[in-house]
Amino acid sequence: MKRREIFSDLRCVPPVIIRVDGRNFKNALSRLEFEKPYDTRFASAMADAVQLFFKSSGLSPLFAYIFSDEISLFFPELAFEGRIEKIDSVVPSFISSALTMILEPAEPLSFDSRIIPVHGKLINEYLIWRQAEAWRNCVNSHAYYALLSEGMEEADAAAYLRNKGSSDMHELLFSRGTNVAKLPSWQKRGMMIMKEEYEVEGYDPHLEKSTMTTRKKVVQNWDIPQFSSPEGALFIKDLIGPDNAETI
Repeated sequence: MKRREIFSDLRCVPPVIIRVDGRNFKNALSRLEFEKPYDTRFASAMADAVQLFFKSSGLSPLFAYIFSDEISLFFPELAFEGRIEKIDSVVPSFISSALTMILEPAEPLSFDSRIIPVHGKLINEYLIWRQAEAWRNCVNSHAYYALLSEGMEEADAAAYLRNKGSSDMHELLFSRGTNVAKLPSWQKRGMMIMKEEYEVEGYDPHLEKSTMTTRKKVVQNWDIPQFSSPEGALFIKDLIGPDNAETI
């Protein structure tokens, strides 16, 4: 029967982005009574779950970009010799377990994943694309729940917003006391889990003098720049390093 495992040798070549998405979270998280449309507790849990992935999964992403229940992990190198079945099962299962442990919901949480081959400038383009989706999600969600708070039914609110443009959304929210420009950065632009270098002072007994050693730690950045801006381009270039940024 081993020969029936016809997909087991499908492989991908790094660098890749693995995008992990929450499955049916609306129902699974309904009993936790999170604030709508955004709750800092949920955002913190997502960030903590991804940080745990960095520290304990045995895999080595360079960074992860998060908004809502979506996570994009960038891998300059791959474990499992790039076997797609292995990657697409281990990565989302670890995130699912980590978030379930952190939130302790009444039902297990699950994610699915997909693999996106990228290189050079495509990394930049991908992050700009997903951050634009984070912005759309932010404005739409605030507008949707503003209408619900006024008594509109869910289906009617969704239909009302379906063909509205960005300026219409802004006007709708502003007329109800929400200035989109003043919303928290993490809601509008997402968050980044990344590795940050720091120095540790030590002592070399052979040289009989103090030494400085560079190490890395995993940190959460809740105030990232707009990736399509010059500041954002530099942020991404510094983040991924010269080997992956050479064509950006």
